[in-house]
Amino acid sequence: MIATGVIVEYNPFHNGHLYHIKQSRELTDADIIIAVMSGHFLQRGEPAFVDKWTRTKMAIANGADLVIELPYAFATAQASDFAKGGVLLLDALQCDYLCFGSEQGSIDPFLNTYTLLEEQNASFQQFIQEFVKSGLSYPSALNKAYQALIPDSNAQFVDLSQPNNILGYHYIEAARKFQTALKPTTILRKQAGYHDPVQEGTTIASATGIRQAIHEQQAIEHVSGFLPSASFDLLNEWSQGNQPFASWTYFWPYLRFTLLRLTPGELKEYAEVTEGIEFLLLEAAKECTDFTSFMKKVKSKRYTWTRIQRMLTHIFTNFTWSQLKSMDTPRYIRILGMNQNGQKYLSERKKSMSLPLISRAASSKEPMLLQDIKATDLYMLGLGKNKMGLDYRIPPIRI
Repeated sequence: MIATGVIVEYNPFHNGHLYHIKQSRELTDADIIIAVMSGHFLQRGEPAFVDKWTRTKMAIANGADLVIELPYAFATAQASDFAKGGVLLLDALQCDYLCFGSEQGSIDPFLNTYTLLEEQNASFQQFIQEFVKSGLSYPSALNKAYQALIPDSNAQFVDLSQPNNILGYHYIEAARKFQTALKPTTILRKQAGYHDPVQEGTTIASATGIRQAIHEQQAIEHVSGFLPSASFDLLNEWSQGNQPFASWTYFWPYLRFTLLRLTPGELKEYAEVTEGIEFLLLEAAKECTDFTSFMKKVKSKRYTWTRIQRMLTHIFTNFTWSQLKSMDTPRYIRILGMNQNGQKYLSERKKSMSLPLISRAASSKEPMLLQDIKATDLYMLGLGKNKMGLDYRIPPIRI
């Protein structure tokens, strides 16, 4: 069986994701699509719109054969570590291909860029340090350093100012550095950009735009044209169950309480909290009564919105620097859901996989898994739901 892997969040699963799965299957002649998917907190430091089991159902209903959870330590990390976690899991699952969406749409520029930055890594790192010292944010410094290294030649290089291109580059980097057997390929993102709002007259919108429209309108009917029917039905089921679509707005009272009960010394122990920002976090938490005003007070040229949200996610979930440093590579394969095709693949390959399979959370005391379980409980608390221990009670979804 030819297996193609995708690394995803599906927040929520929309028509662009459906296109990606269909094209991935066609481009690689795949017999099975394996999705490594983030759990309840995401790479931009946000709680997932709906829980991971609902998103798993969306994925399987729309073409994924097997859904694996990307552990919290990688799902909430900066791009390079997010990519590393996903790539190493797909390699452990013995995938033949990794297929990702990008603004570039062609794999050769990614390969050229990887070669360039590996050959000139010392100069690249020096440029980054200089640009950060000049006051640029790290992502801006990274792109400016890269631009300074691109030679005047006919070779094509990837545009690293685009969010999906950045992730794509890090997928290539991880696949090469860890000497995986994955063959990378990419598909051009269609119509909507990463942050674009929903627009009439199209069928593809960004997940950001869909979430924003639902939050603003407090209804899902007007985004139905951007979602496969299974996704729409599952979102409707979630809404009909009187469950709010998750955002920091709902979680803010709990987050604010957490911030205010900690000292600056305690805050700086949490992952990604650096350079004295703990004092600003406390000051803003004392003054601001809502999440948006808090973020506007804390955000600066040095600290991007995403970077601050990741800090807050780690504070909220009690995830420290020491934990982060101890979780450098995935240690297991956690099954969230599968269809018959996915189950057949696991039956054929599980004995030769390089990481243990986990289908029942109670079967392991691995610290990486325990952090995912804690994240689930706190996610449910943020939604105002008294539903603790769901990871122990919900088995892998079978469709």
